[in-house]
Amino acid sequence: MASSSQVLFGFHAVGVRLRTAPASIEEVYFDPTRRDARMRQFVERAREAGVRLIEADSLRLARLCGNHGHQGVAARAQVLQIQDSLDALIDSLTPENPALLLVLDGVTDPHNLGACLRVADGAGAQAVIAPKDHAVGINPTVAKVASGAAETVPYFMVTNLARTLRDLQSQGIWVIGTSDDAPQSLYEVDLRGPVALVLGAEGAGIRQLTRKTCDQLVRIPMQGAVESLNVSVASGVCLYEARRQRR
Repeated sequence: MASSSQVLFGFHAVGVRLRTAPASIEEVYFDPTRRDARMRQFVERAREAGVRLIEADSLRLARLCGNHGHQGVAARAQVLQIQDSLDALIDSLTPENPALLLVLDGVTDPHNLGACLRVADGAGAQAVIAPKDHAVGINPTVAKVASGAAETVPYFMVTNLARTLRDLQSQGIWVIGTSDDAPQSLYEVDLRGPVALVLGAEGAGIRQLTRKTCDQLVRIPMQGAVESLNVSVASGVCLYEARRQRR
């Protein structure tokens, strides 16, 4: 079921919703001065879906979206409930489809969160988890950067991250944190079973209490001059290594 309204913007975010749940879109706004092939195809797709189309100049679109990164398209749409609770999601998993969860500790940049959601969707992670007090929520910028993944990957913001991690551990999920000083490499651990991969913000890393709660710490080997990767890149490395091992 859908409830309340949200603004989506950008070709990817609005296009995915048009493709997957067109009935949830209340109206689509587009810049009529943009007449390139991409815009023509987008407008044609919206018309085919029977969605109400409204012409809007770039300034009106920017006011609607809260920034100028709209690419000339935006939509008002109902919020889709993709999963009610983390407990319900964990209960739905099977031995054939073990937990592959991404936990973000201290990621407050909406562009980073959007990119992490996109990576999680691509790698087949069942959910992304973050603490309410040290994270950004889903907003139009996150949805745009996620390129539709904000519509498909459950994002759970929890009150107490350490307690949530302990709950996951009690349900047989191995909690693996990432740290530059960990003795073991990511490529030395078994990721085929139920796992929750915990990553922190670039530079700061995961918080001390989160670190102490993890079952194991691993590092991503770094060969060049830079000390760390962007959190979305690191998420991709970790999630796809787990996916590779599960082939």
